[in-house]
Amino acid sequence: MSWMDTVSDLLKQYGGQNPQPTTADRDFDHVANSVPSSELGGAVGDMFRSSRTPPFPQLAAQMFGSANGTQKASVLTELMSVAGPALLSILGSAGLGALASKLPTGGPIAPETAEQVPPQVVEQVAKHVEEQDPSIVDRLGAIYAEHPTLIKTLGSAVLAVTLAKLANRTANS
Repeated sequence: MSWMDTVSDLLKQYGGQNPQPTTADRDFDHVANSVPSSELGGAVGDMFRSSRTPPFPQLAAQMFGSANGTQKASVLTELMSVAGPALLSILGSAGLGALASKLPTGGPIAPETAEQVPPQVVEQVAKHVEEQDPSIVDRLGAIYAEHPTLIKTLGSAVLAVTLAKLANRTANS
């Protein structure tokens, strides 16, 4: 039995225009455990772009705030790959100039360093990076899809939109 067979009936209830989040938490758990992370990542990217959810930078920062050091490091490394020197400027303007000196140039960020970055800074960086390279939305969607519990921190309404986006993606494939 394929993952589509496992979740297709459940996703049908999210395929309409206004999915109801009544059981979204439970349904999301089932779907996240059944679908490949690449499929979930695509749906998360679509959710980030939805007019029915808060803006991408806000959502990315909210999940970042709930992440552990390793997860935060992964997100920051991805953002830094696009932001480059602008990240140092944003850190400096946020009063985190000393932290900027701890960031590697072109390599992964250490979890201990990532733990020191507040979500508000991630929101600023994500906004800047999205303007420079809109594909960051999909790349962070893929990272967060590896950690469904972080997606759940966004609440039932956002989970319902994510499930609706997955339903639409599977209906079109």
